[in-house]
Amino acid sequence: MPDPQRVLPLIRRAAMLSRATPGRVGSVVAIPPESVDDVMVVGDLHGNLIAFRKVLAVADLKTHPKRHLVLQELVHGDSFYPDEGGDRSHQLVDLVAALKCQFPERVHLILGNHELSELTNRPIAKNGVALNALFRAGVETAYGPMADTIIEAYHDLFRSLPLAVRCPNRVMLCHTLPDGKMLDDLDLEPLHTGVWPPSSMQRGGAVYAMTWGRDDRPETADRFAALVDADCFITGHQPCDDSFRVANHRQLIIDGTGPYPAYCLFPATEPVTVDSLKDGVRLIDLASG
Repeated sequence: MPDPQRVLPLIRRAAMLSRATPGRVGSVVAIPPESVDDVMVVGDLHGNLIAFRKVLAVADLKTHPKRHLVLQELVHGDSFYPDEGGDRSHQLVDLVAALKCQFPERVHLILGNHELSELTNRPIAKNGVALNALFRAGVETAYGPMADTIIEAYHDLFRSLPLAVRCPNRVMLCHTLPDGKMLDDLDLEPLHTGVWPPSSMQRGGAVYAMTWGRDDRPETADRFAALVDADCFITGHQPCDDSFRVANHRQLIIDGTGPYPAYCLFPATEPVTVDSLKDGVRLIDLASG
């Protein structure tokens, strides 16, 4: 089992570095143009360590000093400790925290609805199984009497995460888009200030809307693009039969789950369209290598 005395400082430092990421204003990281050539954004990983290792190999951040890597949705996976010991997805959180410490300016983890559910204690179930309870059980299996302290550190890390990453070419990376019916009354102040009052994390609030929404109608994308001053979006959150999907003329959805997780690698300073972003999508075969 991992040593909590070694892991805990990494998680805490990753949270600090997340808040201090260059270009961050409020809950948005605007990547400085001089620091980036291209960006690799990955679909929801949900504890998949094999997919994460393959992502790292493709990203090859040491060889590409101006490549940024954007990750999302780490928790609540389908790998478990024996004897009902819980979900192992906390291991991916630990690894990504270490990666953020290694590449603090170029690794970005954006908030997903599963991390938000851990912060708000909103139950998420799959096939009748409570994922939040499995996550806690896994942390308790791994860290024993230090579990509560580790979970507090995870929660601080999740609270530190940006809601979006903005590229110099006006591509915005976020977990999902708000539902159109919410846009007229949506208070985007948490996006601008980085302060998340409890109401913003509940249904009807901006943090909730940007992690739980499932409205991919073109008119919704147009309206939200005007509100946040973006041209295109790359999102996760929604499963895709082919591992990715062009949702509309502004939005590309990539799916990091299943046997073929998707990522998109695209130039960050040149003008792009959703069609050209689609050309940058690749699938990872987890069974190969």
